[in-house]
Amino acid sequence: MRHSEDNFIKVLIIDDSAFMRKSLTLMLESDREIRVVATARDGNDGIEKISKLKPDIVTLDIEMPGMDGLTALKVIMEQMPVPVLMVSSLTTESAQATMEAFDLGAVDFISKDLASLSTNIKNIKGELIDKIKQIARSRLVQTRFRMRRLVQSSREKKSHVKPVPKIVSFESIASDFEAVVVGVSTGGPEALNKIIPKIPGNFPIGMAIVQHMPPHFTKSLAERLNSISNVNVKEAEHGEPIQPGKVLIAPGGKQMTFINDGPSVSTIISDEPLNALYRPSADIMMKSAAASFRGPLLGVIMTGMGKDGVEGLKWIKSKGGYVIAQDEESCIVYGMPQAALEEGVVDSMVSLEIISQAFTRLTKIKEQGYKPQVRGEGT
Repeated sequence: MRHSEDNFIKVLIIDDSAFMRKSLTLMLESDREIRVVATARDGNDGIEKISKLKPDIVTLDIEMPGMDGLTALKVIMEQMPVPVLMVSSLTTESAQATMEAFDLGAVDFISKDLASLSTNIKNIKGELIDKIKQIARSRLVQTRFRMRRLVQSSREKKSHVKPVPKIVSFESIASDFEAVVVGVSTGGPEALNKIIPKIPGNFPIGMAIVQHMPPHFTKSLAERLNSISNVNVKEAEHGEPIQPGKVLIAPGGKQMTFINDGPSVSTIISDEPLNALYRPSADIMMKSAAASFRGPLLGVIMTGMGKDGVEGLKWIKSKGGYVIAQDEESCIVYGMPQAALEEGVVDSMVSLEIISQAFTRLTKIKEQGYKPQVRGEGT
């Protein structure tokens, strides 16, 4: 989101720790495209500097004395909308607060593990810079916050032209689907929040999700989604069967695979393989699902950086499955869907709304059997 005159991505850091303010500044300014225009020690200081300096992106600590991060976020979104990247510690409490931050309008988060900051600084710096750049370059984020600012200044909501719906054409094999497997990363909590609560309570097959997140965060995400959904959403446990109406989210820091024990397919939660780039990994989960289920699968790849899930989707396609990708317009980061599209494994690339409608359509097909779609009918 480069609307500054000098073409730098302007970042403002809000954190009560002088050590973290200095560390984040050094990490970000090691990249020639990023400039930290100011730092702030609490929410009040940060809000004042956002109003004055108008940064492109804000990093916001959750736990601060005085005005905490969530309180500051509410004010920012109401009075001076700007993309916010939450900075959260690796605790259950912070994970729950991060989920609330997404509800308030935060774009993404990065976890700070002070214990490993000195030894793992290279990975932390790389993730932070990547996220800042992806958020700054996201057309969806740019449009969203441009509209937020227009609404905030005029107090008049604008009407939007809705895109022409696209049809997900999986009717010929939908009745044979045995499970849905989903891979998602940056921007995922918001995307999942838009589709999981709309899944019918009588959803006829199980769903497994890999969302790139650290430990604790996946559990909080699952609990939040479960509280607003008709299906049962939970963090997967070892040995848990894949069942209709149940959505299992892979635990952060672990790998989720499957075993077909005859009467059912169950989850295996482990540390293996130790050398995997992502923990959990969509590729590892999807490959195992393709090998464990006898029938075809519905694969879904959504917003996120990188190409995790592409190899897994190839396995799903080789077993007669169908792949839906989230379209660029509704992605925070278009990386994972784009990588899948470029590899030729995507059958339909559609908005979150159409993905949600596809799950409803799948439920009807399973209940009633396949019926040819009438022209003009939705997904």
